[in-house]
Amino acid sequence: MTIRQQMTDLLTDAFAPSELTVIDESDKHKGHGGWREGGETHFRVRIVAEAFAGKGRVDRHRAINGVLAPCFAAGVHALAIEVRSPDEPDPRAARVSGAV
Repeated sequence: MTIRQQMTDLLTDAFAPSELTVIDESDKHKGHGGWREGGETHFRVRIVAEAFAGKGRVDRHRAINGVLAPCFAAGVHALAIEVRSPDEPDPRAARVSGAV
């Protein structure tokens, strides 16, 4: 099983997200700290789940990092997290539409 799939499974089991994307961005970090041949070192997670409603940014990130601890132990070096609850707007939508 790939680390990407392990991350997907762990996040799905823990948070039952309505949206989840796990992106391996390792190719963008070639030669940087933590990078290794074959990738699976630098990831971006986009997750939307009711479990994050009413929680602050730090608590959300701690929850995700805690669930993904086995992945960090397996060699994940960096994780970018985009997290929101279903009732929060997607901040990327404003950038795409050109709204300010």
